[in-house]
Amino acid sequence: MMRCKGFTSILFQLLFLCSCTTTGDMTADNQDQNTILLDEATPSFSYLALGDSYTIGESVEASGRWPNQLIDALEVYKIYLDSVTIIAQTGWRTDELKAALTTHKKFDYDLVSLLIGVNDQYQGKTAASYESAFEELLRLAIARTGGDKGRVFVLSVPDYGYTPFGAGNKEEITSELAKYNEINKRVTNDKGIWYFDITAISEQGLTDTDLVAADQLHPSAQQYALWVTEVMRDQLFVDYLRKVL
Repeated sequence: MMRCKGFTSILFQLLFLCSCTTTGDMTADNQDQNTILLDEATPSFSYLALGDSYTIGESVEASGRWPNQLIDALEVYKIYLDSVTIIAQTGWRTDELKAALTTHKKFDYDLVSLLIGVNDQYQGKTAASYESAFEELLRLAIARTGGDKGRVFVLSVPDYGYTPFGAGNKEEITSELAKYNEINKRVTNDKGIWYFDITAISEQGLTDTDLVAADQLHPSAQQYALWVTEVMRDQLFVDYLRKVL
């Protein structure tokens, strides 16, 4: 009987040690499995940015574009957007953006931004023509979220009169762009869509040269970072995205 009890005790200890070894060892396979589970548990969402040179980030690296910087800023709040789809090109007017957008077939984006108008002004289009074109683009932007206007936001047009390129004609440029921004703000607000005024930031371009890119016309990555900061200052907007995304 004593030998049987001793054998049982040894067997129990061996089973206990084996159990500890199995559960305590993090093998490479287990680490990979944990990583996969973490990735599956972290949802990511699609983002479409519509615009012109300011959205494509003329004269800055891709990482310095404001849509890409926004993605990084939202990650702090555990809002994970996929790499942004940008439909934008330097020089585009509202009609050219509309033409490009009509060929794009995806209609289920989780977030859409719109910034357009500077080239309409630069090429002498009237404010009245801009209003109808902008309203149509905003309608198309809403359609790209499946009709959820809460997932759409608009940025005002920056003022290139406050750059070395535009400084010689600053008063006229500023006056005309003010009319454009009055229009896009009013149309956006009337539809109950998020609106962010970044124009005042661009007006620091002549006093803070770091805010202007090397081409002496477009914003630098540093200025784009300030735009993103302005967007993120709206706690209601951030909270809404945390709720729906």
